[in-house]
Formats: sequence, structure tokens, C-alpha cells
Amino acid sequence: MWIKICGNTNLEDAQFAAETGANALGFVFAESPRCVTAAEVSLITPHIPDSIEKYGVLVNAGFEAIVRTIQEAGLTGVQLHTSHDPSLPAKLREHFGPALHILQVIHYMQDLETQFESLRHANAVDAVLVDSRTATAVGGTGTSFDWHSASHSFQDHASNLRLIAAGGLNPENVTAAIHTLRPWGVDVVSGVEVALGKKDPARIKAFISAARIAAEETTPASR
Repeated sequence: MWIKICGNTNLEDAQFAAETGANALGFVFAESPRCVTAAEVSLITPHIPDSIEKYGVLVNAGFEAIVRTIQEAGLTGVQLHTSHDPSLPAKLREHFGPALHILQVIHYMQDLETQFESLRHANAVDAVLVDSRTATAVGGTGTSFDWHSASHSFQDHASNLRLIAAGGLNPENVTAAIHTLRPWGVDVVSGVEVALGKKDPARIKAFISAARIAAEETTPASR
């Protein structure tokens, strides 16, 4: 089970998540209470082990801006929310090669199956993150989508897409989410916070432990 702790704003939280067993960290470069700058993140990433993936969360950012952010902040991956340029993942793959991890975000809606199908042959995308959204936020909402309705689509596409569940996850419900969706990975933001932009070490530890146990319990469908 791949686990990403997102919305990090400081070195202490990022280091704790890495040391506790997270596979990846996320930093938000978009309008958000957790927004950080590339300069700020550049002071964090050198202190995180190379084995930990470091993602920039970007919303409607252009190619040049993304390239600058990756280079300045010392990122190893990008999480792409809505974009006016559908060729953006391919452009980033061509520029950075296989070293850059690319996550494409889609939002749970009635056309989830159509969204999955559109990414079926997106060779530049490493994984697909399925998130909830509100009228004012495209991520970090603290709101879950309908796991039961989405479960068939998740399982139907598990063989050709690495699917990451996000949106409203926390230590108390991540077990149920994994049992229902059987995703390749999980992503959490507000569910492990003590305040906006500040993580709770006990909740990070509990989330990672619960996710690992749930993954073991669903081993036949795990990859």
C-alpha cells in the first residue's frame, strides 16, 4: 500500500511522516490554507530521504511554471489537478524522463467510469488520484466520496491503472476505504491535522498503521 501524507508546510511534519512510514509527501502550490512556496519547500526536501517521493500539488499551472517549481523546490513528482492543456503530462514526461512521478487527479462524479477510460492509455501518467471536491476546493476538503458507488469502477480498472483514494480519509475510516475500494494507494491531508497546515503526529502514525494493516487484509487485490 502506497501512502502519501499531503499538505505539508514545515520540516518537522514532513520528517515525521517520512520516518513513520509514508511513501510520499505532498506540498501544495495553489490557493489553499496549506499553500507553500518553492523557496520554502527547497529548505525541506534536502532533509527528506531520497527514497521518499516529494510531490508538488498544482492546479491549472502551465508547463513552464511547473518546471520551475519542480527544479526550485527539489521535487520528484507532481500531482496535476485541472489543466487547460491535456498534453501536459506527456510534455513533463518528455522533459524530465521517467525520474519524475506524475499523478493525475480526477474527481468523483457520475462520469467516473468515463474519466477512468480516458486515462486508460495515458502512458505519461504513473497513477490516478480520485478525490472529492466542493464548490470552492479541488482537494483537501475533508469530505469523502461515495466509496460503495465507486468500488466497481475501482476494481474494474485496477489491472491497468494505479488508483489512489483521497478525500476525507482519516485514521478512523481508512480501513473501510481500503476494504471497499481496494486501491493501490491512499492520500490524506486534513485527516491527520491538528490545525490547518499543522500535522498531528499521533494521527499520522495511526493512519499509516491502519492503512498497512488494511492492505494486508486485502492482499489478494493488492499490488
